Amino acid sequence: MPFQPNWRLPFLAVVLMATLSATIQAQTSQLGRVEFQTSGSEKAQAHFLRGLAALHSFWYEEALEAFRESTRIEPDFMMGYWGEAMAHNHPLWSEQDTSAAREVIKKIGETPKLTPRERAYLDAVKILYGDGDKRARDTAYAAAMEKTYRDYANDLNAATFYSLSLLGLVRSEEKSFRLQARAGAIALDVYEKNPNHPGAAHYIIHAFDDPEHAILALPAARRYAGIAPEAHHARHMPSHIFLQLGMWPEAASSNESAWEASDSWMKRKNLSTSVRDYHSLHWLLYVYLQQGRYRKAEELLTLMKKTMSETTYENKLRPGYYENNFANMAAAFIVETERWNLASTLFPAPATARQTAAASPAPAHGNHGAAQPVSTDGPATVRASNRGQTLPIFVRGLATALGGSAEAEESVIRPGTISRDTESKTIGELEIAAAAASVKRDHEKAAELMKQAVRLEEEMAPPSGPPGSIKPAHELFGEILLRAGKPEAAAEKFKISLLRQPNRARSLLGAARAAAQSGDQGAAAAAYEKLLEQWQRADAGLPELREARDYLTKAKL
Repeated sequence: MPFQPNWRLPFLAVVLMATLSATIQAQTSQLGRVEFQTSGSEKAQAHFLRGLAALHSFWYEEALEAFRESTRIEPDFMMGYWGEAMAHNHPLWSEQDTSAAREVIKKIGETPKLTPRERAYLDAVKILYGDGDKRARDTAYAAAMEKTYRDYANDLNAATFYSLSLLGLVRSEEKSFRLQARAGAIALDVYEKNPNHPGAAHYIIHAFDDPEHAILALPAARRYAGIAPEAHHARHMPSHIFLQLGMWPEAASSNESAWEASDSWMKRKNLSTSVRDYHSLHWLLYVYLQQGRYRKAEELLTLMKKTMSETTYENKLRPGYYENNFANMAAAFIVETERWNLASTLFPAPATARQTAAASPAPAHGNHGAAQPVSTDGPATVRASNRGQTLPIFVRGLATALGGSAEAEESVIRPGTISRDTESKTIGELEIAAAAASVKRDHEKAAELMKQAVRLEEEMAPPSGPPGSIKPAHELFGEILLRAGKPEAAAEKFKISLLRQPNRARSLLGAARAAAQSGDQGAAAAAYEKLLEQWQRADAGLPELREARDYLTKAKL
């Protein structure tokens, strides 16, 4: 029988290719619009673009999968290896899998197809994982990306990666805003040219993530979740700006959406529960607390405890993540609700309390940093180092101090450092000692201690999210001054606290009380009204709600 060509096969192949291309384009569109012409084949390029879009939203798992698929299709597609190596670097989370990235870079070789622009990217990533300490490599990489950015003025990805490299050089102890301003200006320029570029919106938010500059990022924050709705981190990031501006309903929606997206992704791909976005869960608990939704916050804390008891966290770049996350959530719940009796329940003291206290009880700042190795004996017991270890000491100490115990300050003295010199203490130690002195009515000592705590806190950058010190020093100072019968001085502290963390519930309440005790009825009424507006969805029966309503009722008589 003579061969009969099947003309349907080429047609079907075209249809299948078109379907595949449309599917990948649809997937990429759910992560934003990025353009990056490479020397790879059309099939490899499609997966590369998805990986690139995911990379800009810090969805590193999906980025790795897409980049690896691009090089599976085309083994000599060098930009696929570039993307895979880039996905091992998480510049704003203090995470880098250097060894894994260097293994990938070994696969990068010279091919005739490479363009000069591709070589520039490849040279830059080799610098990122080259010789020297990480700080030096980060600095050299930023310089390489700046050159690429200047050499290829129309390359929006070169601009955004340069912007991100600058943000990666920012240190919390630095007072200058120079790096953030430069990074933000570059990202804003990209955003103007392509308002659907995920990196542009994302890095704008990071650049202006502080109370003074957050308003500049509000348009990008409102858009980012819609630009890349498939990425749970893109849904979470707007809440950075919403928190800085005290926009609690928007912040709640942002983190609810992020948590749901990560949970759906886990279920859709049958992944471990450890991949879910517990960072957003922590932020959501904090937001609920600012809204007076204590029962909802408690549900999240219970969920975190359940997760810890059932699942081991599997990300090697974040050892202790579960324990540190639980410590943050439990500490915030106790401090915001002032349910001090829960301190010993949620943070039971270890048998060797003096040894555990070797770590400073001053809570660390920052919300993305990598933790140290930790261990836990159960969902309600936290024995993690770093945040997971220090926060229990701080919260137990503060609870003990406010209970009037003479053992409060002693509970946080570090072994081998019995000096009670104020200058040697951390913020956490100062706050505990000041609270203990205030309860004992030693108001002069309490004020002196809090002046030191405030000075130390003001030397730090404003927190990117929930306050790193759990109990902001200005807020506690205001409460201590109220107890000392100095409402006018207290009002000034609450004013500063609200500038650093707008619409923080405890600071609003303190401001209302200070104004009421000072006889400033107008200011007191305004603060109480603001609190009631913020607590529209608060749990019924909270004493703070009754206090606000009673004052406003009497003020109208």
